[in-house]
Amino acid sequence: MSTQVRAATTADVPTIFELLRDYAIKGRLLPRSTDEICAHLHGFVVAEHLGKVRGCGSLEVFTEELGEVRSLAVHPTTLGTGYGRAMVEYLQNEAHGLGLQRLMALTYVPGFFHKLGFRIVAMESLPEKVFSVCVTCPRFDHCDEIAMQKVLVPA
Repeated sequence: MSTQVRAATTADVPTIFELLRDYAIKGRLLPRSTDEICAHLHGFVVAEHLGKVRGCGSLEVFTEELGEVRSLAVHPTTLGTGYGRAMVEYLQNEAHGLGLQRLMALTYVPGFFHKLGFRIVAMESLPEKVFSVCVTCPRFDHCDEIAMQKVLVPA
């Protein structure tokens, strides 16, 4: 498989929106508008195969220590082909390059992140996320996502 993970561009916004919308409809991700995607485009990456975007993900930095893998979505016809892993590894390298010490994710598929070295943690151990983003979420009082974290090894 010839997969390239690269920084997203404005030309990728419609495809990113569609991928995230499809996951949001299934209740697997929170929806993100094209305006929100554009505002955070600098943190987005896409997985591309033969010139076609097959997945997206983003890195959000909360503090000088903590970042989050967000909006990770792979086209349903290509699940299990390595696109998700390639994007998480790319984002992890970006986080490491920024000097982050921890990388977190909220997920419904903990097994995927576990294979990449993430471990389940209590949501309360991530106040940077909870008190900056989660408090505005419509699911705040009944969140069913699993919090996971990976400690990044210093260079």
